[in-house]
Amino acid sequence: MKKTRVIIMGAAGRDFHNFNVYFRDNLDYEVVAFTATQIPDIAGRQYPPALAGSLYPDGIPIHAEVELCDLIREHKVDQVIFAYSDVPHSYVMHKASQVITTGADFRLMGASTTMLKSKKPVIAICAVRTGAGKSQTTRRVTDILRAANKRVVAIRHPMPYGDLEKQVVQRFASYEDLEIQKCTIEEREEYEPHIDRGVIVYAGVDYEQILRRAEQEADIIIWDGGNNDLPFYQPNLHIVVADPLRPGHEISYHPGEANLRMADVVVINKVDTATQQGIEEVRANAYALAPSATIVEAASPLFVDDYHAIRGRRVLVVEDGPTLTHGGMAYGAGVVAARRFGALEIIDPRPYAVGSIVETYEKYPNTGPVLPAMGYGAHQTHDLQETISATPADLVIIATPIDLRRVIQIKQPSVRIRYELQEIGKPDLPDVLAPFIR
Repeated sequence: MKKTRVIIMGAAGRDFHNFNVYFRDNLDYEVVAFTATQIPDIAGRQYPPALAGSLYPDGIPIHAEVELCDLIREHKVDQVIFAYSDVPHSYVMHKASQVITTGADFRLMGASTTMLKSKKPVIAICAVRTGAGKSQTTRRVTDILRAANKRVVAIRHPMPYGDLEKQVVQRFASYEDLEIQKCTIEEREEYEPHIDRGVIVYAGVDYEQILRRAEQEADIIIWDGGNNDLPFYQPNLHIVVADPLRPGHEISYHPGEANLRMADVVVINKVDTATQQGIEEVRANAYALAPSATIVEAASPLFVDDYHAIRGRRVLVVEDGPTLTHGGMAYGAGVVAARRFGALEIIDPRPYAVGSIVETYEKYPNTGPVLPAMGYGAHQTHDLQETISATPADLVIIATPIDLRRVIQIKQPSVRIRYELQEIGKPDLPDVLAPFIR
């Protein structure tokens, strides 16, 4: 019987998961290649035989997405699976048009074929866009549950940028674990805040194995989502964070709209900085697409090490990388802090950018006069350090989820900005988590 020949379009996360749970041991399909985008240095690698399973003794090649149409024709591909996140609906349909022109089918996979079921309760925290505030929402949820003496384990959306065979199942309980696993800045930004709270974090490549390991240590599993992707596990409670600074994005990005439609709880974040019009638009869309969901309003207040140091200084603002790149925002919390606490000037780092940081600005031209904390590998981390060093600023404002001074040398004086989630009024997150606490 002829097998359906497949290419999976991805970004080293959802693509591998979809393969593992649906295609790996499926005799009806043959996956001839992955294509990769968004993440540097993924293309040209291989999904290794040890992970690909007995049907793929030679592994599966990973190509750059620009080769997609040629690969479809070369391998006589029947079906292309779109498996990455935080892109406009129009982008998805452009890719679909590109694929169906070659004669292949274009497919999006849903919950029944990609979500695994846990033996323990699962609370999923997802978002409609990158940078909406799901990380601080996740931290808030874990704080509430731990205060109620629940054993909580966070499982993070994949970021396997290194040796895939060594990253099948990763467990992080200390900073030493981060060093052993040679974590990138992007990984540390997600793992360190959990470790600081005493929460164990799992991540990796094979999320069936990861789940079974985590279940042994947890009363409750927290799915800590990435970008605006859907959960990998069937949630008992699905919390979705929306961003009124980008009203309308909750119904115009993939798969963020799907997250909104599936939500049990919608957190409208940033109500302290958004316009009332933006808040009302997001609320109206939430009511329309998720009429049974509980809506929680929240703010993300800033906490500054030394706010007096900012006043009257020429500052370089270093912001969370994915918020500016995948999230498409021109600035983040660092710029808000610079303006609020009286910076004399925000120095534009773009004229001083080095190496891969130059490429980042070229790829994401809407980024404002701030520096995205890119660090997908040692080379890019070095370029980040050199760009900071070359920028003539009196002070560096570090507005990333981790303290960058732990991983790079910053010669200028610096202050760090942090932000946490704070619900406004009722209902709040303790209300929606009460059944799990009981």
